[in-house]
Amino acid sequence: MYHETTSRSFIDQHAHYYYHAEMAKKYNIAMVCDYFYPQPGGVEFHVYHLSQKLIDLGHSVVIVTHDYGSRTGVRMLTNGLRVYYLPFLQVYRSTTFPSVFSLFPVLRNIFIREEIDIVHGHGSFSTLGCEAIFHGRTMGLRTVFTDHSLFGFADFQSVVGNKVLKFTLSDTSHVICVSHTCKENTSLRASLDPMDVSVIPNAVISADFAPSTSLKRDKSRITIVVISRLFPNKGADLLTAIVPRICEAKPNVDFLIAGDGPKFLDLEQMREKYFLQERVSLIGAVKHEQVRDVMVQGDIYLHPSLTEAFGTVIVEAASCGLYVVTTKVGGIPEVLPHHMTSFADPEEDSLVSASLKAIDLVSSGAIDTSQFHNEVAKMYSWVNIANRTQNVYQSLESKPLNKPLLERLKKYYCCGVIAGKLYVICVIVDIFILIVLEFFYPADHIDRATKWPKNPKASLKDSAEKKQHINGASDNEIDSLRP
Repeated sequence: MYHETTSRSFIDQHAHYYYHAEMAKKYNIAMVCDYFYPQPGGVEFHVYHLSQKLIDLGHSVVIVTHDYGSRTGVRMLTNGLRVYYLPFLQVYRSTTFPSVFSLFPVLRNIFIREEIDIVHGHGSFSTLGCEAIFHGRTMGLRTVFTDHSLFGFADFQSVVGNKVLKFTLSDTSHVICVSHTCKENTSLRASLDPMDVSVIPNAVISADFAPSTSLKRDKSRITIVVISRLFPNKGADLLTAIVPRICEAKPNVDFLIAGDGPKFLDLEQMREKYFLQERVSLIGAVKHEQVRDVMVQGDIYLHPSLTEAFGTVIVEAASCGLYVVTTKVGGIPEVLPHHMTSFADPEEDSLVSASLKAIDLVSSGAIDTSQFHNEVAKMYSWVNIANRTQNVYQSLESKPLNKPLLERLKKYYCCGVIAGKLYVICVIVDIFILIVLEFFYPADHIDRATKWPKNPKASLKDSAEKKQHINGASDNEIDSLRP
């Protein structure tokens, strides 16, 4: 009865979704973020999959990011998704140099060319996304910001980052966070009204992360999989410390670690020091399409992150049928049910204890992971995420678009004794640049981009119906149909 009811509600939900998709207003949307393909990561694939589902809803979506090596200029991806790879200086972890004004001419050209209605920036670390929102408001466009990460409040980097975020979100139409913990964090950092912040999580394509039915493995051994960027905030130091202890306590355990970063060398040195070359495999960075092939080789997924707003990778691991051991930080406790996970504090002893307990549970067969994939498929769907994001876009219609300049300046002025005055100057300079650009490069002189056909199946159906109608019509009726 439970499964029948759940399945019916799932079908009804999607039927409701497609009905409203036809009725909803269609927008031209610019997704702007420093992080995108070919770089792998949670934010990158959130932007891609959300864009694809919004296109399926009938919206027009373009992505604006910086260049990646030889990948520069305009590229077309599946379903008519147009990507602008802008050649611009990158400084730290694929983030563009924070110049505030230098990208405005290029962004203005793209927004006008694509007839953008909504600028949607992603990631508080993304300089490009923050600047695009700022310039979008100067141009009178609606703006949305999605935060994918957590920040502190005490250290210098956090203080500066929070000031930048407050500047970005002072005049943003709406904010989306990927978890309730992220919502609380972002609201405090940017002094936002929680009513203006929505929670929309990430999702996975469960069909791409199905358990393996053909892979033959040695059942006498337990494999722990780790797939992560090897940075301190992702718990790379913690991972380096606990691997030898777990290997010593459990001789039947092997590790399969995928990922790259500044801590990769530390893991190699640890493996050499403790003679674990046969039990710890370091395979380096993997493409996203290879993540599933790595995961299905394991029994347990270990996630030692020190800070995490959501943690898409643990959803992917559970979908592959792995039991998850993770630190209890940020929004991670909101992601999966407790029967799929074992939580630990972000410190060495606790994580070792949780890992050893999970190994015993998996070895004894006390945990049945065979239904994890089906459960995850019902919990997370990009169709649902796109529907909820579309609802956010529609809610912007009730908010005034072009507020008086004085009201906008007041918002920035209240951001701090010194910072507020600097923000006001930035707004005034941005408006002046817009006037200059409009004088030398008028908007009506910029060519409009040709849009990818929306809902081609519906267009073919309409054409067929029209043709059928003409075949059965009289000569006078046919003349009335001609342009």
